[in-house]
Amino acid sequence: MKKRVLALGCGLMAAATILAGCSSNLKQAPTTAAPTEAATTEAPTTQAEATTEAAKTEAAGGALSTGYAAISSIGKSTDAGEKDGLAEVDTMFAAVLVDGSGKIVDCKIDSVQTKVNFSKEGKLLTDLGTVVESKNELGEKYGMKKASGISKEWNEQADGFAKYVIGKTADEVKGIAVSADGVADDADLKATITVHIGDFINVVEQAVANAKSAGAQTGDKLGYGIVTGISKSKDAAADAAGVAQAYSTYTIASFGADGKITSCVIDASQVNVNFDAAGKITSDLKAADFKTKNQLGEAYGMKKASAIGKEWNEQAASFAAYATGKTASEITGLAIDENEGAPTDADLKASVTVGIGDFQTGISKAEANAK
Repeated sequence: MKKRVLALGCGLMAAATILAGCSSNLKQAPTTAAPTEAATTEAPTTQAEATTEAAKTEAAGGALSTGYAAISSIGKSTDAGEKDGLAEVDTMFAAVLVDGSGKIVDCKIDSVQTKVNFSKEGKLLTDLGTVVESKNELGEKYGMKKASGISKEWNEQADGFAKYVIGKTADEVKGIAVSADGVADDADLKATITVHIGDFINVVEQAVANAKSAGAQTGDKLGYGIVTGISKSKDAAADAAGVAQAYSTYTIASFGADGKITSCVIDASQVNVNFDAAGKITSDLKAADFKTKNQLGEAYGMKKASAIGKEWNEQAASFAAYATGKTASEITGLAIDENEGAPTDADLKASVTVGIGDFQTGISKAEANAK
């Protein structure tokens, strides 16, 4: 009996051993796990999708375009006779920030009235070192307030018009009602502006048309600076006409909340009034096409004489690009060559060899009135 039990036990143990061996040779079915984030592969972004996303990002960021215009005339100039001759250059200026829908977000309007006297012998009588202030800089010194029916100075009225056009497109500005006398015909507008507004409308319209994306964003503050001198004016001679020249440099800049320049444009104009040795004006006083240096481009003619082969407008654009991203104090603190007035910074002078003093002053003024 014991032998049978022992034999049965041994048989069961042998069977168990065989089954265990078979089990160890069986392959398990692979386990299917849910894909992890790292294992997930996304479809590549197409160029069209990337472009669309970039456009959305720009729109969401509130990109603005920066524009300006400067329009000059010499029609008020007069010959010398019983009274001294007068060469007068009147320049109307506007700077704007424009959003993606073409609406004006910010606007500044100013004007420069440059006056140079000369004798009936063709000799200049005005100090060539005179620095000409704009009408906004003159403020009450301009003297319109006393004669104003609404007791407002020119700069106050210009500011009123600038604020009135905010939120409007160029077409809406162009459509502002003007009376036969050239003043505002809109009840709200004429309550704050009694000067002729035709020039305001024209210069703002052109400023919007010139606006380009240069880095300004929603919330930035717009500023500008105008620097005007007459130092290049000359007496008339028997064989050469005299010239009264209004040389203005225009700097337009926007500033971010951190005080850094977010966009910058620089331009200049040289408007001449010629006269002879008898004190008679020889320039066409009805001339209306006074181009700025940026408008002239290569026609200005500096490129041939430039040591770096760059035209004035190219150098102005290079300086504006250099200024962008910096503070006004960083720009005004740039070292300049005492003789030429050009920058001494190695990187900057590779693209700018013109005098930058007026550029620096313009940036400083722009920061001061960016409100």
